[in-house]
Amino acid sequence: MTYLILKSFHIIAVIAWFAGLFYLPRLFVYHAQSSDQISHERFVTMERKLYRGIMTPSMLITLALGIWMLFEMPFWLSQGWMHAKLALVAILVIYHHACLYHLKRFARGENTRGHVYFRWFNEVPLLPLIGIVLLVVIKPF
Repeated sequence: MTYLILKSFHIIAVIAWFAGLFYLPRLFVYHAQSSDQISHERFVTMERKLYRGIMTPSMLITLALGIWMLFEMPFWLSQGWMHAKLALVAILVIYHHACLYHLKRFARGENTRGHVYFRWFNEVPLLPLIGIVLLVVIKPF
Protein backbone atom coordinates (compact mmCIF):
# COMPACT_ATOMS: atom_id res chain seq x y z
CA MET A 1 0.00 0.00 0.00
CA THR A 2 2.83 2.42 0.82
CA TYR A 3 4.30 1.89 -2.62
CA LEU A 4 1.00 2.67 -4.37
CA ILE A 5 0.59 5.88 -2.37
CA LEU A 6 4.16 6.91 -3.23
CA LYS A 7 3.56 6.10 -6.88
CA SER A 8 0.32 8.11 -6.95
CA PHE A 9 1.92 11.22 -5.49
CA HIS A 10 4.97 10.74 -7.71
CA ILE A 11 2.73 10.79 -10.80
CA ILE A 12 0.92 13.90 -9.52
CA ALA A 13 4.25 15.67 -8.96
CA VAL A 14 5.48 14.64 -12.42
CA ILE A 15 2.33 16.11 -13.99
CA ALA A 16 2.80 19.40 -12.12
CA TRP A 17 6.49 19.52 -13.06
CA PHE A 18 5.73 18.91 -16.72
CA ALA A 19 3.02 21.55 -16.71
CA GLY A 20 5.75 24.01 -15.78
CA LEU A 21 8.32 22.53 -18.15
CA PHE A 22 5.90 23.08 -21.02
CA TYR A 23 4.45 26.42 -19.92
CA LEU A 24 7.58 28.35 -18.89
CA PRO A 25 9.23 28.12 -22.33
CA ARG A 26 5.90 29.19 -23.86
CA LEU A 27 6.06 32.27 -21.64
CA PHE A 28 9.59 32.80 -22.98
CA VAL A 29 8.15 32.80 -26.53
CA TYR A 30 5.73 35.58 -25.64
CA HIS A 31 8.33 37.41 -23.57
CA ALA A 32 10.78 37.39 -26.49
CA GLN A 33 8.06 38.95 -28.67
CA SER A 34 7.17 41.68 -26.17
CA SER A 35 8.68 45.13 -26.51
CA ASP A 36 7.21 47.30 -23.75
CA GLN A 37 8.37 47.58 -20.14
CA ILE A 38 5.01 46.68 -18.61
CA SER A 39 4.92 43.38 -20.53
CA HIS A 40 8.55 42.68 -19.63
CA GLU A 41 7.85 43.18 -15.91
CA ARG A 42 4.69 41.07 -16.08
CA PHE A 43 6.50 38.20 -17.81
CA VAL A 44 9.42 38.35 -15.38
CA THR A 45 6.98 38.04 -12.47
CA MET A 46 5.00 35.22 -14.09
CA GLU A 47 8.16 33.30 -15.02
CA ARG A 48 9.68 33.66 -11.55
CA LYS A 49 6.49 32.55 -9.77
CA LEU A 50 6.03 29.57 -12.07
CA TYR A 51 9.64 28.46 -11.68
CA ARG A 52 9.91 28.96 -7.92
CA GLY A 53 6.34 28.22 -6.89
CA ILE A 54 5.41 25.26 -9.09
CA MET A 55 8.24 23.87 -11.18
CA THR A 56 11.03 23.57 -8.63
CA PRO A 57 8.90 22.21 -5.76
CA SER A 58 7.29 19.73 -8.18
CA MET A 59 10.69 18.63 -9.46
CA LEU A 60 12.01 18.14 -5.92
CA ILE A 61 8.93 16.17 -4.87
CA THR A 62 9.15 14.08 -8.06
CA LEU A 63 12.80 13.26 -7.38
CA ALA A 64 12.29 12.60 -3.66
CA LEU A 65 9.35 10.27 -4.23
CA GLY A 66 11.20 8.53 -7.07
CA ILE A 67 14.18 7.89 -4.81
CA TRP A 68 11.86 6.70 -2.04
CA MET A 69 10.20 4.25 -4.46
CA LEU A 70 13.65 2.95 -5.42
CA PHE A 71 14.29 2.23 -1.74
CA GLU A 72 10.99 0.35 -1.66
CA MET A 73 11.81 -1.57 -4.87
CA PRO A 74 15.64 -1.71 -5.03
CA PHE A 75 15.65 -4.51 -7.64
CA TRP A 76 14.61 -1.93 -10.24
CA LEU A 77 18.14 -0.55 -10.15
CA SER A 78 19.33 -3.78 -11.75
CA GLN A 79 17.04 -3.34 -14.74
CA GLY A 80 18.14 -1.61 -17.93
CA TRP A 81 14.88 0.25 -18.50
CA MET A 82 15.33 1.98 -15.13
CA HIS A 83 18.87 3.08 -16.07
CA ALA A 84 17.51 4.55 -19.31
CA LYS A 85 14.64 6.24 -17.45
CA LEU A 86 17.01 7.77 -14.90
CA ALA A 87 19.20 9.10 -17.74
CA LEU A 88 16.13 10.78 -19.25
CA VAL A 89 15.21 12.22 -15.85
CA ALA A 90 18.74 13.64 -15.60
CA ILE A 91 18.21 15.33 -18.99
CA LEU A 92 14.98 16.85 -17.66
CA VAL A 93 16.76 18.18 -14.57
CA ILE A 94 19.37 19.78 -16.85
CA TYR A 95 16.55 21.25 -18.96
CA HIS A 96 14.90 22.57 -15.79
CA HIS A 97 18.12 24.42 -14.97
CA ALA A 98 18.42 25.66 -18.56
CA CYS A 99 15.00 27.25 -18.02
CA LEU A 100 16.44 29.01 -14.96
CA TYR A 101 19.32 30.30 -17.08
CA HIS A 102 16.89 31.82 -19.58
CA LEU A 103 14.64 33.13 -16.82
CA LYS A 104 17.55 35.01 -15.26
CA ARG A 105 18.64 36.45 -18.61
CA PHE A 106 15.12 37.72 -19.28
CA ALA A 107 14.93 39.21 -15.76
CA ARG A 108 18.19 41.11 -16.31
CA GLY A 109 17.09 42.26 -19.76
CA GLU A 110 19.92 40.27 -21.37
CA ASN A 111 17.97 37.85 -23.54
CA THR A 112 19.38 37.62 -27.06
CA ARG A 113 17.22 34.73 -28.28
CA GLY A 114 14.16 35.17 -30.47
CA HIS A 115 10.73 33.65 -30.19
CA VAL A 116 11.56 30.96 -32.80
CA TYR A 117 14.38 29.62 -30.62
CA PHE A 118 12.02 29.40 -27.66
CA ARG A 119 9.36 27.67 -29.77
CA TRP A 120 11.89 24.90 -30.44
CA PHE A 121 13.20 25.01 -26.86
CA ASN A 122 9.61 24.46 -25.71
CA GLU A 123 9.48 21.10 -27.50
CA VAL A 124 12.57 19.59 -25.83
CA PRO A 125 10.88 18.02 -22.76
CA LEU A 126 8.42 16.14 -24.97
CA LEU A 127 11.11 13.71 -26.14
CA PRO A 128 12.22 12.58 -22.65
CA LEU A 129 8.56 12.40 -21.63
CA ILE A 130 7.78 10.01 -24.48
CA GLY A 131 10.83 7.93 -23.64
CA ILE A 132 10.04 7.78 -19.92
CA VAL A 133 6.41 6.76 -20.42
CA LEU A 134 7.37 4.06 -22.93
CA LEU A 135 10.11 2.73 -20.66
CA VAL A 136 7.89 2.62 -17.56
CA VAL A 137 4.94 1.00 -19.33
CA ILE A 138 6.78 -1.46 -21.61
CA LYS A 139 9.93 -2.10 -19.50
CA PRO A 140 11.72 -3.31 -22.66
CA PHE A 141 15.02 -4.46 -21.16
